[in-house]
Amino acid sequence: MSGPVLPAPSADLFDACVIADRWIDDYCSQTIASDMLCGASGDAREAWRVAFEEAASVSGEAIGLVTERAQRQAEDIGTGFRIPGESDERPWPLSPIPLLIDGHEWAGIERGIAQRAELMECVIADIYGPGRLVAGGQIPAALVAGSPFFMRPMVGMEPPGGKHLHFFAADLCRGPEGGWRVLADHLRAPTGAGYALENRLAMARTLGGLQARLNIERHAPFFARMRDGLAAACRRAEPRIGLLTPGRFNPSYAEQAHLARYLGFLLVEGADLAVRDDQVYVRTIAGMKRIDGLWRRLDPRLLDPLAFDSHSQIGVAGLVDAMAAGNVVVSNAPGVGVMESPAFAAFLPSLALRLTGEALRIPNIATWWCGQPRECDEVRSELTNMLIAPAFGQSVLGLAGGPTLGSELDADARARLLADLDRRPQDYVGQEVVRLSTMPVATGNGIEARPFTLRVFAARDANGKWVVLPGGFARIGEHPDPRAAVMGEGTFSADVCIHGADPVDAVSLLPPVDSVQLRRNPGTLPSRAADNLFWLGRYLERGQALLGAIRVLLGHSISADTGAALPEATLRGLVDLIAAKGAAPAPATMRRAELTGFARHALEHESGWQSVRSINRSAQDIGAGSRDRLSADVIRLLDAPFPVKGSLLERAGTLQRRYAALAGLSAEHMARTDAWRFQDMGRRIERGLSIVRAVSAFAGTDATADDLSTLLDLGDSQISYRQRYLTGIARVPVIDLVLLDPGNPRSLAYQVERIVTHLTALPVLSDDGLAEPQQAQATQLAALVTTATAANVDPMLLIDFERRLGQLSESIARRYFLQGAEPLRAGGLTLA
Repeated sequence: MSGPVLPAPSADLFDACVIADRWIDDYCSQTIASDMLCGASGDAREAWRVAFEEAASVSGEAIGLVTERAQRQAEDIGTGFRIPGESDERPWPLSPIPLLIDGHEWAGIERGIAQRAELMECVIADIYGPGRLVAGGQIPAALVAGSPFFMRPMVGMEPPGGKHLHFFAADLCRGPEGGWRVLADHLRAPTGAGYALENRLAMARTLGGLQARLNIERHAPFFARMRDGLAAACRRAEPRIGLLTPGRFNPSYAEQAHLARYLGFLLVEGADLAVRDDQVYVRTIAGMKRIDGLWRRLDPRLLDPLAFDSHSQIGVAGLVDAMAAGNVVVSNAPGVGVMESPAFAAFLPSLALRLTGEALRIPNIATWWCGQPRECDEVRSELTNMLIAPAFGQSVLGLAGGPTLGSELDADARARLLADLDRRPQDYVGQEVVRLSTMPVATGNGIEARPFTLRVFAARDANGKWVVLPGGFARIGEHPDPRAAVMGEGTFSADVCIHGADPVDAVSLLPPVDSVQLRRNPGTLPSRAADNLFWLGRYLERGQALLGAIRVLLGHSISADTGAALPEATLRGLVDLIAAKGAAPAPATMRRAELTGFARHALEHESGWQSVRSINRSAQDIGAGSRDRLSADVIRLLDAPFPVKGSLLERAGTLQRRYAALAGLSAEHMARTDAWRFQDMGRRIERGLSIVRAVSAFAGTDATADDLSTLLDLGDSQISYRQRYLTGIARVPVIDLVLLDPGNPRSLAYQVERIVTHLTALPVLSDDGLAEPQQAQATQLAALVTTATAANVDPMLLIDFERRLGQLSESIARRYFLQGAEPLRAGGLTLA
């Protein structure tokens, strides 16, 4: 095959070509020949030139502009990650210049990864099956039994579908001579495929012409075949598959949510699942629904407290029994992590020859396991020339900071290491010090060479064959030092583009136009997701109502020391209303300074009070755990920084507009699914409670015109009232408008009407035609509101309204949401 056909740039790209040539010349004059660009020749070098042209067409001379654009695209997609121990996500660091690999070179990597994945499957099947390799001495028994990821309950179990391994990842490095080698294998819960997908999306939006000019291989076919492969291992023709996540505090939760949405999998946590009669079910708003497959991102030791760690509170009790019965496919099967031990790399070359009949197509980095006397002596004698690492990937006594270069050990650290090596040699490995090839990276100072590693992914297709994602993602070191041990986890990431001569078909996970039966049901809604969305609606409305009260207070109290804009009694009513929400302690007097301090506390206090900031944080937490159900725009608004500039009134206004934008996104952009119904229902219940409490505070029989005007402000009904009544403010018309008018979207009557509509549309557990408790309660409340008259509204009726709204919220939670250890609802069980 010839190289890629690269069309000449158009006239308007001439300047970009000049800039690109200058960048490349400057870069190569400072870079060693083993660099991916400088070591390339012919078509491969020309492909890099095209990438630089595309970058220059975006940024001109200022390379930083294309970096900013790529970062903005990654943020728009919603890409993020979390460092263990941190509560907030960090933005995903993306370099706009992709790693380019020629299709011919990539074909060799594909064959090597597929061979390695199949080798892993063969070894795992023997370890948990006949055990011939250990019995024959090809694998030391200590290498298996000593691993923390060897799962004894899996011995003798043939996993559903017949395969332990469905998804595999490996970290590769390119040496100075241009050859590729394996740094590490990932089998337990390989991460990064979602980041590779998100990098590609961001790169395509940033360098839009690169795909066509270089014939870059697409990601969608791989994910489609991966999804088909997992489905084929299940027993049903149209299985229900979930992505089992540890939850939103997992460092890669954002990636997991993106993958679940992209693949059409349910994003589920352990609490969402239950096992009954060796069958796994997901708790949904329509009862228990059968789950046939789980793509596991949960630590296998925490997967089933009955089989593994009994202290696990995030696993699924009985899941291993369901696997043993063949009723659920778990990808990857518990126990495959035994092959991740760095010590296993010392035995893979011989195992490959024995089990596949050929040498490893992509070799490991050289590894010596100290559990063998001769190898241990070799490590001792060459200590300063090796990387010393834990044999099983976990911390050991002789290495305080994990893998360490022997040359960088001081005298005390060396003595501690050698002493522990004498006591427990099997806990250590020695590895060669790997020097990495470099690639171009856009930095604030221009284009610089940085070392990189490449994570590659493989998955089984519907025929059980291994397919490899054409690309992956590159991790780029912060410093120019090319040693792999120094690079660590990397600082930047980059897309990996496989380019060739032939045009690439535009493949998508979307099926052909006329090939799918139409449906308007979005599918299963887990109870946890419904719970989150319900409370997201409540918190957003609660924050908006509190902001409204704060803005009314500030607008009427800061013009005079005594609050002369409103009588003290009305101001006291506002203060009591805010204090009753738990936002701040009520001030002793109504003087301006105290009212301002009270408003500031209610707006931004962080600890122990239900201030706007605290409510905002609760909504952010729920949004972070519902990324598979919310748009990137919603997540971005929820995560926006709390305003700190401007006056209190200006900051409250900024937040009020942000809440209004969130309400608008919900009203105009969310499909009218059950998910939307729960979010809107939470909003309606909270709004109903707020308006009832406001009426109780300001519409008593002794209410003044100032009280009633304040009530209209709180109910956003001033304009409606003025248009309807031209003779001034009166108590009964105000009560009718803000409480009982079904045409006012802020009234209690309107909220109750919407709640009844939602509950009527939601699924029921029985087919007897009778109303469920929450439906009956909503109907009773609607009847009470409909038959009430404004003239007869009294404190007892308002108390009854508030009590019924609270009971209705509890009934909705009892029916639809997770209730801890509550037994499974037999009436809701289904094999659908």
